[in-house]
Amino acid sequence: MGNTPDVVICGAGAAGLTLAIELARRNVAFRLVEQRDQPFHGSRGKGIQPRSQEVFEDMGIVDQLFAAGGLYPVSRSHHADGTHTDAAVIEAAPASPAEPYRQPLMVPQFLTESVMRDRLAELGHRVDFGHGLIGVEQDDTGVSVRLATPTGEQTVRTRYLIGTDGGRSFVRQALGIGFPGKTLGVRAVVADIVLQGLPRDAWHTFNQDDMAQRISLCPLMGTRLFQLQAPVPLEGEVDLSADGLGAMVRARTGRHDLAVLDVQWASAYQMSARLAERYRDGRVFLAGDAAHTHPPTGGQGLNTSVQDAYNLGWKLAAVLQGAPAALLGTYEQERRPIAAAMLGLATTLLEHARRGDNRRGREVQQLDLGYADASLSLPAEPRRGRITPGRRAPDALLQGAGGQPVRLFEVFRGTHWTLLGYQTGRAAARARKGLRIHVIGQGGELRDAAGHFADAYGLAPGEWLLIRPDGYVAAVAVEGHINVLEAHFERHAP
Repeated sequence: MGNTPDVVICGAGAAGLTLAIELARRNVAFRLVEQRDQPFHGSRGKGIQPRSQEVFEDMGIVDQLFAAGGLYPVSRSHHADGTHTDAAVIEAAPASPAEPYRQPLMVPQFLTESVMRDRLAELGHRVDFGHGLIGVEQDDTGVSVRLATPTGEQTVRTRYLIGTDGGRSFVRQALGIGFPGKTLGVRAVVADIVLQGLPRDAWHTFNQDDMAQRISLCPLMGTRLFQLQAPVPLEGEVDLSADGLGAMVRARTGRHDLAVLDVQWASAYQMSARLAERYRDGRVFLAGDAAHTHPPTGGQGLNTSVQDAYNLGWKLAAVLQGAPAALLGTYEQERRPIAAAMLGLATTLLEHARRGDNRRGREVQQLDLGYADASLSLPAEPRRGRITPGRRAPDALLQGAGGQPVRLFEVFRGTHWTLLGYQTGRAAARARKGLRIHVIGQGGELRDAAGHFADAYGLAPGEWLLIRPDGYVAAVAVEGHINVLEAHFERHAP
């Protein structure tokens, strides 16, 4: 990784690991440093939403995550008379050719990050644990980063510094970036426990209608643990030992046969909603919890953090490899409004949860988020098609010219842009570095035999799409105007 990396990433949680993987895939020199001496070992962000599953597919780890975790169990509300009611908290929706992932996946955060570290190792990189950031100075040509390490203080010179160092971000504070917002009047305990006496076939909730006495116990897929969640008083000490949490479980459930045998990780925290005033200061950027904090309702936090880094990664690599520096300005333009909307959604869902309503629908899956108003989304020419610039590019089941099945996501997978023509000739498109060209239809290398592409995209014959490296539509052009897409690519490519 060298002593003069192009990028230093401070913080090796999900956002930092995503960014590191994206830079490694593009052969960018970087260092990923983490103040902790060892990996985080809590379950905290356990929900992986469908859009993040698509991101992880592109990164090459979605199957490993499915193997590590599992789908959410049924929600079981226990009543005072000893009966219970089962309900599906997650709105059931079948996968489709356009949306291959429609159910949130439960993977404890420590397992998600373990899978990500393994992927990073496959790409030839590792996390520098025990390396804490203690100073930042920047000028027009780069950033000087001071690190406290196990062998003493180091100064590293880099072209860019990325703060993915959590809600108490040293990077954000060192830059003097404001973090306005509010506390939400809720303090809670979250803990990973070994629990005896409760079946693992459901996410158990007791005292659903009494916020002060509510407790939920969720089996953590891929482990023998339960995640305990419970509101606690705003002030005062909370006993997070096995004895203390065991007493809480028995008092709130009324079940004296339940026993907490061990506590793997526990935290008491105040819920808040905060958004950084800006995501950039010169050559320093913020991503993930360093840029936004939120209540856990709706499972939005880790997913938004991962997608921050996924958005920034390809842009940062492109600029380092020769693309115009203005491309980096689109990161905050695209991601900060998404975070603002996420904070609003999570806060609204918290209010619903206070009233005992924990239902979740499509609004938490992040499949409909996009960048229609951003400068990378070229305004569309008048047309009838369903797909528009800024939207997520759907998947589709296609057939190769040789008869083999091909998913459109397989065509997009990688670090390139994609130029996609529909029922047209390839001769109009000119091959160039970083751009892959495909034609769907008779005479093209891909066939829409079952009509899945036509259903998802609604293109007219002769139309072309330009797809960004992160799977969003950058531009659509009618027949005869492919030069508009090529020019848009040239403006943003290395």
